[in-house]
Amino acid sequence: MLRTLFAPRLVALHLLVIGVLVSFTLLGRWQLGVFEASGKPKLAADPAPVPVAQLAQVGQHVTTAAASRRVTAEGTYDAASQLLVADRLPDATAPGGRAAAGRGFWLLTPLRLADGTEIPVVRGWVPKAGDPVSAVPAGPVTVTGRLQPAEQSDEIQRTGPLPAGQVATVSTAELINLWPDARLRDGFVVATAQTPPGSARYVAVPPPTEGVGFNWRNLAYAAQWWIFAVFAVFMWFHFVRDHVRTRRAGASADSAEPAVREAGDPALAGSPRRTAPPDGPPAGPDIV
Repeated sequence: MLRTLFAPRLVALHLLVIGVLVSFTLLGRWQLGVFEASGKPKLAADPAPVPVAQLAQVGQHVTTAAASRRVTAEGTYDAASQLLVADRLPDATAPGGRAAAGRGFWLLTPLRLADGTEIPVVRGWVPKAGDPVSAVPAGPVTVTGRLQPAEQSDEIQRTGPLPAGQVATVSTAELINLWPDARLRDGFVVATAQTPPGSARYVAVPPPTEGVGFNWRNLAYAAQWWIFAVFAVFMWFHFVRDHVRTRRAGASADSAEPAVREAGDPALAGSPRRTAPPDGPPAGPDIV
């Protein structure tokens, strides 16, 4: 059996099938990777900064098209109303709450614009409450950053009750209650630059992206390559099985050939066996 399986002709077939399996598997994995990459968000157009008043309104939600747009805002910070957003990392896309418990705070300060409305601004990040760099600059400032929609109160897993002056999310609905005298615009600005410059570390915020959807054709190509690999194994199995059966049939025929030849010879099959005469002269007739 092993001698048959490792005949030179079959060894070449084994090597060919192994090469086909490796190639088709890698090709299928490549197409699957292309399919997965096609569903990732792509960078969208990133226009020049516009005044925040054009995109954030009082009593109206920030639209999806305005999310992560670059904006500018000029005004004065309300230092007395500053809050700390607890359990946050210096990355606007990183999860907060329990996922970042004790990792730091965002500095959230309302910026009063020239028309009297206010927009919440994440001025930066500090590793602990009471950090000296959290001091609010006095006088007019110009802030450049990216507009973000208000966070939902259930977006993070909270770590429990927070001390006074701290919040878990940047929620417009919650801030309206905390800043009752403010005409608050929806959303908030994550500052990327400020004049005069601040001392706190800025929070990283990505540019706008857009989803393009999965390219299902690549998934079909991946499945096609893997089906070809299975078919190659199927054909290999049948070819090897037929080869083994052929060799066995040939071996059986070779072993049965002497018996068949003897059974087909009439002289050998019909005549009785002759025995050799005994030693000495033949016996004569009895004489009475």
